[in-house]
Amino acid sequence: MLPVAAAVVAGYLGGALPFGLWLGRLCAGVDVREHGSRNLGATNVYRVLGPRLGIATLLLDVLKGALPTWLLPGLPPFTGFPGGSEACAVTVGVGAVAGHVWSCFAGFRGGRGVATTAGVLLALAPAAFGAFLAVFVLTVAVTRYVSLGSVLGSLAFVAALALGSGGRFARPVFVMGVALAALVIVRHRDNLGRLARGEERRFSFRRSSGSP
Repeated sequence: MLPVAAAVVAGYLGGALPFGLWLGRLCAGVDVREHGSRNLGATNVYRVLGPRLGIATLLLDVLKGALPTWLLPGLPPFTGFPGGSEACAVTVGVGAVAGHVWSCFAGFRGGRGVATTAGVLLALAPAAFGAFLAVFVLTVAVTRYVSLGSVLGSLAFVAALALGSGGRFARPVFVMGVALAALVIVRHRDNLGRLARGEERRFSFRRSSGSP
């Protein structure tokens, strides 16, 4: 079980890197956990600190899901992984998303997991990543609700994984996709409640008023 434990820990530690927190502190002297929605995701960083740091956080959060998932299964400590390289990549990817959501470097407070999930999909299932990205961008462009785009994008990538599975729904990648989509939706439950009440904030390309 050593390769399994190593994959979980390596994925978690990579995903736990709190780029939103670090960029805010280093570049603006601001802890984004004290402003806006108080999470470390790219949307909150964008709203609080502007597009430069928001986009940088987004790209780094995607990469910390994609790179470990893509690279680690080929390294010697993981070559004996039970189930093969696909199972190893899935384990690393799930660990990375868990690290982002519950970062040990930020008091176990992170983001909602969307960007890091997208990075894992980019490494494992590019077609599903494309489905997520298309639905996310279209939804946000039409409604300007990032939360709705994240939820619908998650459902889209599960549908894309199902279509590409050939009926093999027990494949590790499909099971991972369902689990990560469920996590994204659960992490957005408060947003969905505000959407239902008409209280959810729309995304704006302008920095939020009152931000530091």
